[in-house]
Amino acid sequence: MRPYRIIISGGGTGGHIFPAISIANTFRQRHPDAAILFVGADDRMEMERVPKAGYEITGLPISGLDRSNKLKNIAVLFRFLKSLYMAKKIVRTYAPDLIVGVGGYASAPTLWVASSLGVPTLIQEQNSYAGVTNKWLGKRAAKICVAYEGMDRFFSAEKIVLTGNPVRKELEERLEDRKDALDYFQLQPGKKTVLIIGGSLGARTINGGVRNGLKQLVDAGIQIIWQTGKYYYADIRRQLECTDTKNPVWCADFITRMDYAYAAADLVVSRAGAGSVSELCLLKKAAVLIPSPNVAEDHQTKNALAVVNRGAAAMIADRDAEKLLADTILSLIHDADKLKTFSEQIGLLARRHSAELIVDEMEKLITKT
Repeated sequence: MRPYRIIISGGGTGGHIFPAISIANTFRQRHPDAAILFVGADDRMEMERVPKAGYEITGLPISGLDRSNKLKNIAVLFRFLKSLYMAKKIVRTYAPDLIVGVGGYASAPTLWVASSLGVPTLIQEQNSYAGVTNKWLGKRAAKICVAYEGMDRFFSAEKIVLTGNPVRKELEERLEDRKDALDYFQLQPGKKTVLIIGGSLGARTINGGVRNGLKQLVDAGIQIIWQTGKYYYADIRRQLECTDTKNPVWCADFITRMDYAYAAADLVVSRAGAGSVSELCLLKKAAVLIPSPNVAEDHQTKNALAVVNRGAAAMIADRDAEKLLADTILSLIHDADKLKTFSEQIGLLARRHSAELIVDEMEKLITKT
């Protein structure tokens, strides 16, 4: 019997890429001789992150719709058609046993071609509100792994398996050591610490809210771990003396040791991407969620509300973040009862071993063919 051959398609953001790599790693652990190919968008971060994780990746020239300039969508259409052609060639040449879609532009042509060629497909729907692409692809998918209950609003109930979202393995398995974490960021153990994460590219409004209230936060004895995102780091670094070890602000464009970042934090300020919310649930972290408005179907707001409505986090609308963020942090960070309640309630929403559950479903589909 030949080794299994798997294609994992999607990407665009860390919220898509990290779960995809987690699935690949788990499948590889069970089947060390398996061949795994990623298919992503050729100008997105998966083209860097996936090879660093030890996997081969092929890029498609696909991009999302331009809602501000509809004339540009003529080029988007041509790129999609070219991506369909390339995806068909990839699938035929690679001859996979199964294709897994994790969301993002590249998953659409790859999964569409796969289903047309009779290759079974599995969708990993990360959000509480399914986007147009996944609803479309779900009609042809053999199995849909979801992170939230009630997803039969979007997909056939018999295809759905509740698995949760995979998180980075070092987070699921890490042993929390707050002292080591604070030492890593050169921060003091006796102070309250806030972790600011606006995604790998950064979030303008979150960064603006921190900058506007920075003196207020520091004067209140708060220290900050600040992931600015690559688009904003140079400008923020010029304004902050981030290399001063006495400064209660540690900042970088990207945090490599997220296990330490979470361990150090008393409160987390974050976008409400599915991956981020899943990590906060798993690690029982009190949080202020600021959903990005720049996503399809406003799904981050729906992700946030699924948590906030359970009394498990606070939420600020993106339009209000620059004005309200500092005051919100100050109102929460010294409220031990509120932080404890958030931590306990968000922990109840955690789903562990999600990658293993998804790989279980992958194996079932492969053995059927």
